[in-house]
Amino acid sequence: MSAKQKGCVQAHKKNLKAGVAHSNEQKSFLSLSQFVLSAAQLRSPPVLRHSKIPYYEVEILDAQSRKQICVVDKVHPLSTLLDVKHRVHQACPEWYPSRIGLRQERITSIEGPFLRDTISIQDVAVSSIVTLYFTDLGQQVSWTTVFLAEYTGPLLIYILFYVRVSGIYDIEESNGTFRHPVVHLSCFCHCLHYLRYLLETLFVHKFSAGHTPLKNMIKGCAFYWGFTSWFAYYINHPRYTPPSFGNRQVILALVAFLPCVIQQSLVMCTGRRAPIPCATQGP
Repeated sequence: MSAKQKGCVQAHKKNLKAGVAHSNEQKSFLSLSQFVLSAAQLRSPPVLRHSKIPYYEVEILDAQSRKQICVVDKVHPLSTLLDVKHRVHQACPEWYPSRIGLRQERITSIEGPFLRDTISIQDVAVSSIVTLYFTDLGQQVSWTTVFLAEYTGPLLIYILFYVRVSGIYDIEESNGTFRHPVVHLSCFCHCLHYLRYLLETLFVHKFSAGHTPLKNMIKGCAFYWGFTSWFAYYINHPRYTPPSFGNRQVILALVAFLPCVIQQSLVMCTGRRAPIPCATQGP
């Protein structure tokens, strides 16, 4: 065999070996892909797990006797204390939400400020069982009612003394006595003062807490109504005498009064509204 023929034979053998290697690579690739596909089919589909919400159980105890009042179960973590109070009201209808005061137990005692209604349960919870102590805040009234009662009373009481209703003064003295102009001016200033308070209560003030104990309103009304009755009786009395320094004293007092009223009205209408603080057990 010549050298040329030997070279052709060797080249043919190399081509055969390359073809066999290429076919082996294809077979191994196909077998690997089949194995991957079969493994993917055998793998079980992922299971969707639902997230569990840790509900709380709220135990309400009496702050003095520490006896259990009720238990509120399945409370959502984002529920507020106001929601808990509504649940307590459903269990105990005699305690409406604004009358319920809730505290947490401290190391020394359970004294301290009441928890705000906007606090969520998860903020006060230490474990799955939350213990809160109940205090009866007494009969509640709204802040608007409190201020309207405190300011409407002096306005009406002073007018009753000004017109000299029968039964307060002697009828003969009331009809036959001349009234000094300062008496009319005093009535005007008094009515202007309390009308401004009433308008601010209705249209200016913004209340952050909805209720306060009824006893606070009684204290405020006793002060405003009693003090008004005291000085209105003497100013509108038939035997009332004008000021010692005459018109100078009256004009000076009027000049000091009117700018103060105007300034306070402008501040309340254009200034920042200060919210009324939250109601507590104290006055």
